[in-house]
Amino acid sequence: MRRLLSDDLLERIHERAPGYDRDNRFFTEDLDELKAAGYLSALVPESFGGRGLSLREVAAEQQRLAAAAPATALGVNMHLVWTGVAKAVHDRGLDFLDQVLIEAAQGEVFGFGISEAGNDLVLSGSRTEAAPDGDGGYRFTGTKIFTSLSPAWTRLGLFGLDTTSADAPKLVHAFIRRDQPGYRILDDWNTLGMRATQSNSTVLEGAHAPAVRVVRRLDPGPNPDPLVFGIFANFEILLASVYTGIGARALELAVAAAKRRTSMKNDGAPYSDDPDIRWRIADAAIAQDALAPQIASLARDVDELVDHGAQWFPKLVGLKVRATETARVVVDKAIRVSGGSSYSAESELARLYRDVLAGMFHPSDDESAHATVANAWLGPVG
Repeated sequence: MRRLLSDDLLERIHERAPGYDRDNRFFTEDLDELKAAGYLSALVPESFGGRGLSLREVAAEQQRLAAAAPATALGVNMHLVWTGVAKAVHDRGLDFLDQVLIEAAQGEVFGFGISEAGNDLVLSGSRTEAAPDGDGGYRFTGTKIFTSLSPAWTRLGLFGLDTTSADAPKLVHAFIRRDQPGYRILDDWNTLGMRATQSNSTVLEGAHAPAVRVVRRLDPGPNPDPLVFGIFANFEILLASVYTGIGARALELAVAAAKRRTSMKNDGAPYSDDPDIRWRIADAAIAQDALAPQIASLARDVDELVDHGAQWFPKLVGLKVRATETARVVVDKAIRVSGGSSYSAESELARLYRDVLAGMFHPSDDESAHATVANAWLGPVG
């Protein structure tokens, strides 16, 4: 397994994480160092000027990065998703996202402008208007939420609904440039956790994507198109990696606390000798240990073009739910082991506790994931 992130780099990133969280500030210094390390071109094939890592390798790196700084890992995840989608599409013999690979190798930073308030259709529908410009391009009007990398993206991938063309309705996927007008970034990211991502809302006010930057027009509703598959696969696998990294770090902190704390009741014996503490840590470790192998397996299947057919989406949403929910349980157990000191806002576990809660809000949420898996096993209702 190749690595791009040195232990020294991860330590510097870890040291900066508390300050970013406290000040509700973007991870500018982290991003600069990650760029210098070539990490933003990790998934870009060498033939395009990138580092040529596999999705499996980057998923493992994201676990390490998240253990050091969850918000930094989650923020950079969005850029990595787009490059991963472009790689997956290219690997399958299609070139409509090759420009993403070219520009990522040149240093462009890609943001993810997909989420919309109240849109539980996710990629199957949009509240954003996509108006044709008459020359093959589109102007987008609407509001995107949770736009990670807001201070830093130079290209924003987004989509909207075209209701006026002859073949309408169509969901239009495109990219806009930061140096072009037609959008506003709100200063509205004041959240419980994952604060350094600065995932501000983006108000689109006729933001223009010329024809050359329109990459797909798809029918609304569930769609097995390579773009949709690529987004789901990379988003869910890399997201699961971030939360798995949070759980791994929480487990480390729990073990350290159990060895450090001593019991007056038991004549100064370390808490690591207490059977209840041992059981709680073992229970957390058993749950945690299941995640990395499953991430590696599914990521390898994406890399190797394995065809799971209709089972791909149940596998991916199942991984996301399992990883985010397990991470939350592991962090909770770590706090119980570590005692009252972890309740301090200054403690790393307190920050992990706040960060890990964000997992429940990412798509696919618990309800839609269970519906997807139920349909796969039982068929649609009625």
